[in-house]
Amino acid sequence: MNNDEQLRTPLFDAMVQLAESRKISFHTPGHKSGKGISTRFRKFVGNKIFAIDLTTLDEVDSLQKPKGVIKEAQALAAKAYGADRSYFLVNGTSVGNHAMILTACDPNTKVIVSRNAHKSVIAGLILIGAEPIFVKPKVDSQLKLTLNTTFDDVKAIIENNQEAKVLFLTSPNYYGICSDLTNIISYAHEKGLTVLIDEAHGPHLKFHKDLPVSALEAGVDICVQSTHKIIGGMTQASMLHARGERVNINILTNILKLVQTTSPSYILMASLDLARMQIATEGEKLLSKAIKLAEEARVKINKIPGLSCFGKELISKYNLGDLDITKLTITVKDIGLTGYQVSHLLNTKYDIQVEMADPFHILVIVSIGDRRDDLKRLVSALEDIALTENQLKLTSIDDIQLPVFDNKVAMTPRDAFFDKNKFVTINESEGRICSEIITVYPPGIPILVPGEIISEEMVAYLRKMIDLGATIDGLNEDNTHIGIVDR
Repeated sequence: MNNDEQLRTPLFDAMVQLAESRKISFHTPGHKSGKGISTRFRKFVGNKIFAIDLTTLDEVDSLQKPKGVIKEAQALAAKAYGADRSYFLVNGTSVGNHAMILTACDPNTKVIVSRNAHKSVIAGLILIGAEPIFVKPKVDSQLKLTLNTTFDDVKAIIENNQEAKVLFLTSPNYYGICSDLTNIISYAHEKGLTVLIDEAHGPHLKFHKDLPVSALEAGVDICVQSTHKIIGGMTQASMLHARGERVNINILTNILKLVQTTSPSYILMASLDLARMQIATEGEKLLSKAIKLAEEARVKINKIPGLSCFGKELISKYNLGDLDITKLTITVKDIGLTGYQVSHLLNTKYDIQVEMADPFHILVIVSIGDRRDDLKRLVSALEDIALTENQLKLTSIDDIQLPVFDNKVAMTPRDAFFDKNKFVTINESEGRICSEIITVYPPGIPILVPGEIISEEMVAYLRKMIDLGATIDGLNEDNTHIGIVDR
């Protein structure tokens, strides 16, 4: 890779040049370079940001049909990541998941999907009318943590479902746990499958030798990454990368025109241009620092009584692929508090905000933006909580069980979603066919998919999550009713 070339930022440079030209605007956006913006807004963020809040103009190109600086910027991203084509996404990785499925699948296509897929993957299946064949991820019953799919499990599903045309995996998952992509992708290609990877949490992997192999390095056909989650993109800015051997690039390009906005944020696209430049030219140095900080914190956290933070030993135990060691999954259940409670304490008492919590863990993402003092404060706060707050025993978590991804399937997700449906109380839903995507958010992994039968165990799990104060997407506003197929 030519690092001198990767220092270029064609889109951002064109935007700055246009802003500095001070041309009179009779086009959108209506604030006209900030002159019409609320004074309070302008005072807080400054003036310059509004000068680069642009629309499709000759100088800054068009995302729907790029032929100038956006085309150049996307080509630089493709070179940096090792793709045939790369695309800027301004609707987040969710729209990338939609686009991958709509490109690789036809209606009624059978798709092997890891059951820890994000809700946007299920939404893509609903849009195209494909039929999922789920492969279950491994679960660690002691940690009470859903891990990821193994090569052996994926191989067995492929062998038993030879009519499947597409394999869709999530790697890394939210906790940084990766499947063995090199062997899985090689085997899937040998069997004639197109492979799609939701690599939302992996836009940094290619740029440091101590991180897991990236999906593109492992031979994926299409993958999507949340540039905003891990490296320097702004929130909602992601990238999609594709190789053309098994994917029709023209169809993919046209699909993206359908599912992306025709009024993209140039600020988000500029952040993608700059984030690619930064990670391609400085990635090894920046990530080395992040890795060192994360590993130092992991060692210290594991010395705190009642807390633990697993490392790569978990990968070999379950024959998985690898672990992104910049993710710190901190198990808190042994101090008698839920992850939600520890997260709340960190936020309200110590002014520390974590990425997410579940009943048993909190998740900390260490990125290129973190400093040593940040990690010292985190460790100190956790020491304090483990020493003092565990005496509160705010709730009993002994009876919480992970959801079992063995729900019986009665209909395809599309048929269930578009069928006549109604909302009933959660207690009345047992034995009925779910019509909604039900997730505890984050991480946004469906605990119920449209078409699955709602079991007694799932009703109990939902009620427990509601009692714990979890955010549940897919229920009604009061978390009292759930959508079912009305038949």
